[in-house]
Amino acid sequence: MSNHPHPYAEVDTDSSGRHPVSVGHLVMGVAFLGLATIWLLFESDAIGGDDLRWLMPLPWLAAGLAGLLAVALSGRRARPEYAATPADAEDETL
Repeated sequence: MSNHPHPYAEVDTDSSGRHPVSVGHLVMGVAFLGLATIWLLFESDAIGGDDLRWLMPLPWLAAGLAGLLAVALSGRRARPEYAATPADAEDETL
């Protein structure tokens, strides 16, 4: 057995009830959904080959916008790794 704590042993004490957003997963999900939609429209002959020239960049733009919004709105700020307790404050004064 090791005396080192397991990296996942610490419990997240965030009590806001919100799940953190995985920006990478969100971006790739939006891009995949957009590309699949364009493919479906192309295969069903709803759009022609000429339309693909301006439709193909749209999922990437939407994915980038979703990523920027997720980062801006989620308030991803660095949380301090160590929060001092009143007992720690007493130890420092000794």
